[in-house]
Amino acid sequence: MADRDAPPTSNPSGPADPVGPSGNELGDFLRARRADRDPHQAGFPDDGRLRRVPGLRREELAYLAHVSVDYIVRLEQGRTRRGSRAVLDALADALHLAPDERTYLFTLAEVAPGASTRPPVRREVAPRLRQLLDTMHDIPAMVLHRGMDVLAWNRAAVALLTDFGALPPAERNLIRLTFLDADFRALYADWPRAARECVAVLRMEAGRTPHDPALDTLIAELAARDPDFRTWWAEHQVRGPRQLTKTYVHPVAGELTLDVQQFTVDTHPEQFLVAYTAPPDSPSHEALRFLLQWAGLSSTQAG
Repeated sequence: MADRDAPPTSNPSGPADPVGPSGNELGDFLRARRADRDPHQAGFPDDGRLRRVPGLRREELAYLAHVSVDYIVRLEQGRTRRGSRAVLDALADALHLAPDERTYLFTLAEVAPGASTRPPVRREVAPRLRQLLDTMHDIPAMVLHRGMDVLAWNRAAVALLTDFGALPPAERNLIRLTFLDADFRALYADWPRAARECVAVLRMEAGRTPHDPALDTLIAELAARDPDFRTWWAEHQVRGPRQLTKTYVHPVAGELTLDVQQFTVDTHPEQFLVAYTAPPDSPSHEALRFLLQWAGLSSTQAG
């Protein structure tokens, strides 16, 4: 008996969403997570049928979530996108979704197709926030938009990362720099890990703000120019804001492992302040101190 989840013959060699939103993000996400779920771990023994796709079959997911197979089909084909909270929770439980993935599922299911209901993005940075950045001499810091556009930065951030002021405004985006700028890419001690985190952040933001022209343009450019991005984008991994630790290999300061702190901006919900710090008396603290001294900045208490 053939598996009902056979891949579509119209696109046998690649993902359905190679360069950006396909118009059926919810279905694409469910298929990707279903493919990741090991049927044996889910309690389904080998029944002798050929599995033509990895992961759970639709009827297996329907059984685990206590919904009809037809409902799974309609979700994945984009013929419906709404469901009750109880049904969505059941799907998330059946797929073993992580908290960020669960949030993303609810976001996709609750956003009406055709247009975003979110207010227009406010890209101006409040003067007092710029003043705060300028006084943070010993801490590299930036103000980012949710799509990872760099809106403002201090001199310490320039010393650590790059001279954002020398870039055209359209290129001041951390995800774009991570994939397309060779010098920026070389800063990461583990570039694949950092780059995959970027893709997960971008996928989450694309779910929050569907049909955003700037995001669509960025996704299309990255997919056209970087094969790794195309591969990781098709995996539908998502990640929300969280505290991170990143290791950089700086051409002046050497290796620095820094905590990346993120703070929301109450007056501009689409923005957040990012600061890079190191534990006191650590080798990275001393390396950051050296870097900022080299850059001509006061660094009596770096990190």
